[in-house]
Amino acid sequence: MNGTLPNASSQRGVALLLVLWACTLLAILLGGYAALARTEGLQARYQFAGTQAHYAAEAGLMRAIYGLQDPLIRQRWVGDGRPYAFTYDHASVVVRAIDEDGKVDLNTATPDVLQGLFRAAGLRPQQAGELARNIVDWRSPPGPADEPGSLRDEYAAAGRDYGPRRGPFVTVEEVQMVLGMTPALYRQLAPVLTIWSGSPSPNPNTAPPLALQAIPGITPQQLAAIRAARAKNANDPSLALNNGTTHSIEAVATLADGTSAVLRATVRMLPGLVGVKPYAVLRWQEGKQE
Repeated sequence: MNGTLPNASSQRGVALLLVLWACTLLAILLGGYAALARTEGLQARYQFAGTQAHYAAEAGLMRAIYGLQDPLIRQRWVGDGRPYAFTYDHASVVVRAIDEDGKVDLNTATPDVLQGLFRAAGLRPQQAGELARNIVDWRSPPGPADEPGSLRDEYAAAGRDYGPRRGPFVTVEEVQMVLGMTPALYRQLAPVLTIWSGSPSPNPNTAPPLALQAIPGITPQQLAAIRAARAKNANDPSLALNNGTTHSIEAVATLADGTSAVLRATVRMLPGLVGVKPYAVLRWQEGKQE
């Protein structure tokens, strides 16, 4: 015979090599499966923690709605932005509520109030006047004396592909589209702007500091007196005079592992109406604000 038959030792070597390759492949497959199972487990735990934090934040929102209408006046929450903290389902929850009546309404604020707000935010008088005019132009229907295209031309000259709405603001965020409103100025003003108060001027009993300065004719002495009265009455809800019917509420829930959820809602109270929910949600926002 020209060929030679493999001996028993070489056969055993080949078999051992095949077994080693099979074990290596099996180890790789098992390792991949273990990594996949671990990743899916982490994702499931993360989703569960996120859901738990979310519902704890919702509980904070519901607690605020009740607290702002608590029949025991001395236990009633005050809508001036102060924090209220409690624990719910192993989550730490912090809730703040701000009365919308104390903010500047983009749709109903007078030009003087708008200018006062912009000046309080640091704009020069001419800039404040121009921005106030642009906001009034945005929200006002076109009049018979308007020149067609004149306002749109101003926006086009500034590189905008749109003109004023010529109707009420639908959201607070819409004011970012108004000519003259910058991102930095919007971030500064957003907490004191609203479209839900319907008032020409902020309520001095509920206005945040920046909005308080927008009230026409208010003097430094009056500002000091209002702040002193608020500080004096801060711990007595029956004297605070802060609770209107519409509030912006922020609820932040944090778990022990650091997982957190943020809910922001604007809620209008509807007390005393039989057969309907005692509140209406005007705006709902989840997650951290950009």
